[in-house]
Formats: sequence, C-alpha cells, structure tokens
Amino acid sequence: MQKVFLSVIIPAYDEEKRIPQTLLAIDKYLSVQKYSCEILVVDSGSSDKTAFVVNNLTKLIKNLRLINLPENRGKGWAVTQGMLASSGKYRLFTDADNSTSIEHFSKMQPFLEQGYDIVIGSRALRESVIAVPQSLFKRLLGKAGNLFIQLVAVWGIWDTQCGFKVFEEKAANDIFSRLTIPGWGFDVETLAIARLRGYKIKEMPVRWVNDPFSHVTARSYFQVLFETMKVRLNLLRKKYD
Repeated sequence: MQKVFLSVIIPAYDEEKRIPQTLLAIDKYLSVQKYSCEILVVDSGSSDKTAFVVNNLTKLIKNLRLINLPENRGKGWAVTQGMLASSGKYRLFTDADNSTSIEHFSKMQPFLEQGYDIVIGSRALRESVIAVPQSLFKRLLGKAGNLFIQLVAVWGIWDTQCGFKVFEEKAANDIFSRLTIPGWGFDVETLAIARLRGYKIKEMPVRWVNDPFSHVTARSYFQVLFETMKVRLNLLRKKYD
C-alpha cells in the first residue's frame, strides 16, 4: 500500500444527498495542497444509493476510495475500518454532513508538528464558533453528558463527540486495533485508550454548523453514556493493556 501524508475517512450511512457536496468540498481543498492524500468513504450498509453515488464520484475525484461494509454496525465500526485500511501518516475522520470543514486540518498541522499524537476538534472551547446551534435540549444533554464522560472515562476533555479528529499513524493503528465499541461511544473509547497508552492529545476550537438532518438523536446521547460505562469497566479490567 502506497503511503500518503493525509488520509481522510468519512463514515457514511444513507448519505446519498449530503455526501456529494462534502466530497467535492474536501477535494477542492486537498487538490491545492502540496502533500499526498486519499479520501476513504466507509459505507455502513446503506439502504439508499450512497455507494452508487460515491462510486460515480471516483471518476471525478482523484484518490477517492469506497469501502463497502455489508451491514450497519455503527459509526465506530465504520471509522475503525477506515482508519485501519488507510495509509496516511496522519488519519483524519470527519462527518459526512461537513459540519466541521476540512480547512480546519491546516490549524491542526502545527500541533501535530509540535509532537501531539491526536488533535481533536472541540465545540466547547471559548474560541469555537457555533454557526448553527443544536436545539436547547440537545445542548443540555451534551453538557450534562460531557461531565459524566469526564468523571467516568476521560477527565479534562470538554468535547469528546465532535466528529473531526486526526490521529498520527502509530497512534491510529494502536488505538483502533484495540477498539471494542462499534457505536456512538467509540469517541470516548478512543480517547480513553489514548490516555491510557500515553499519547498526547490536543483539543482545538472549531467552527461548527449543526445539520438539522443529523443522524444523532436523543437516544444516541444515552447510548454514549451507557457505552462510557463499558469503557470504564474495560479500563478496570485492563482490557486495553
């Protein structure tokens, strides 16, 4: 497998309407960069034409690759398959709705050059800009959930769930090969494993736009909390050692 500087991994489930615009925006940014790159869309058993749409775009977008999973086992499972199948020195996963634009990677690069192994986008920092906010109910759930996540699994990280995170190659292979949670709580698990194994994490402000058609529901928040407890048990049982 030919090595590249940056791999961009996009988990997708029933994203035929949103994925074209996101891929074109990412390609527009990457096509003028001096480094080598690849884009991997991981289709999680979509029931719509996501795979068909992405396949068609491979004729237009250089270095675009589709990974077709037979069933939807969760966002964490899709991201894991993309991370382990990619070849980048740095491996970034971002959401199909483009809520955090690819241009943020240029702001991550200095931290990576300073020796951080993982740089994560955060909507909770003072410098962050929330262009289109979530509903009040979701915001309250998110804040309460983060306090719980900090107390139980990853103290000091104020937004574990923002879908824009970059991992250095060694950290990506080490962390995602140990992942046990295929669902929404995978973000918490990746960061807990990273902390346990001594990787340096940097939380960085972002400009974030909420998509009203997001797949994240109130039920998803409670799933994250349940899976956070599983992470805590795994830590106590030394399952990640």
